[in-house]
Amino acid sequence: MAKALIPLAKGFEDVEAVTVIDVLRRGGVEVVTASLSGATEVVSSHGITMKADARLADVADGDFDAIVLPGGGEGTENLKNSDALIRLLQRQNDAGRWLCAICAAPTVLVEAGVLAEGLHVTCYPTCQMELDRPWSPVPVVVDGNVITGQAPGSALLFALVVLQTLTDEATARRVARGLVTDVLG
Repeated sequence: MAKALIPLAKGFEDVEAVTVIDVLRRGGVEVVTASLSGATEVVSSHGITMKADARLADVADGDFDAIVLPGGGEGTENLKNSDALIRLLQRQNDAGRWLCAICAAPTVLVEAGVLAEGLHVTCYPTCQMELDRPWSPVPVVVDGNVITGQAPGSALLFALVVLQTLTDEATARRVARGLVTDVLG
């Protein structure tokens, strides 16, 4: 069974986090949500309190097939300011495992220095200036060991692409059918 880590920082984008967590769990991926703070309760960008499964400090030594970063302006800044998360992203990249980020969160990958030269990414349009590379104005980009999503509106497609990458096409299509969506085509 694939295992994914979803770090939650104060101010995370609700739709992006919850959609990814839900889709991956529907597809049989073991999802661990981890708070960057000392508490397990994390408040989203829209004031929703979510209880994380663990604190990042308690799971940072674990191995994950993917680390998925939800965006949100404040949440992204808090992700960037976490030395523990930056080290974890670097270790994940060194191992060649999946790095996934949506909305503003691809800028965290830039901060961590884990985007290979020439790698194509997407992000929220106003964040493109923070990328050190060309930006693709499309909902989802998969390149190398990195999957990026553009915005809250692309969260479902992003989540299904991450699921397909961690499992297989049949699983992603089964979950999409259950959600009554044709975003996979």
